[in-house]
Amino acid sequence: MIVNYNSNGWELITQRAHGLLAAQLAAQWRHRDRTERWIETLMAIAEHDDAQTELEQDTLLTPQGGPLDFRMKKFDLNHCIRTGERSLSKSRYIALLCSMHLDFVFGKNCAGHAEGIQFLKAQQRLRAQWRKELEMTKDQAEFDYHLLEWCDALSLLLCQEDSQPEERRIEISGGPDHRPYVMMKSSSNILTVEPWPFEHPEFEVYVETRTLSKLCFKNDNEFRRVFVTSPVKTKRWNFKKI
Repeated sequence: MIVNYNSNGWELITQRAHGLLAAQLAAQWRHRDRTERWIETLMAIAEHDDAQTELEQDTLLTPQGGPLDFRMKKFDLNHCIRTGERSLSKSRYIALLCSMHLDFVFGKNCAGHAEGIQFLKAQQRLRAQWRKELEMTKDQAEFDYHLLEWCDALSLLLCQEDSQPEERRIEISGGPDHRPYVMMKSSSNILTVEPWPFEHPEFEVYVETRTLSKLCFKNDNEFRRVFVTSPVKTKRWNFKKI
């Protein structure tokens, strides 16, 4: 769950909604770079966080009673296992990209977690097996994954409202071509990316959000009740090549 605080209270965006936004960005990427398994690539990008089902989790609140932002969570082995199982039920290719993402996110964060280290080592062996079965080179897999990671990074910047004022640039990530990309917001609130990596010169993306005016909750159950009854709003961003 992505948690922002504003004058109306807590603005909440689920991990699954963030994944859908990432897929919208991927769908706009220049067509000449589309992967051989383009539909599966889009599905992997959209669903890379699908194992994060917030209302099914046990810990939803901070010690002070506020919603728990995803950056405050620690390594969760069960989440990693669910991600692997769900992605593999779709295809080995989707499982490959999701496994690479788990390694990117948690590879350096599970020190001291013996089961976590064992899980990631097993995933490394599986990735080699899947690449062989899919007849993919490691470079091909890295290219496809870096598109996922780039779209994930830009989606997070949007969801976390991390665009800079006064037309200052903010780094997104290195794309599949290993070039550095930056985002900038104009005085009219139009966003652009340099260099421009998208097929069309202008487009719109969106995500659904919930705003909770109540700031502190007694327990997870109270939070769940307020969350499911809160109105849903659509947040939109316009991108334009300059």
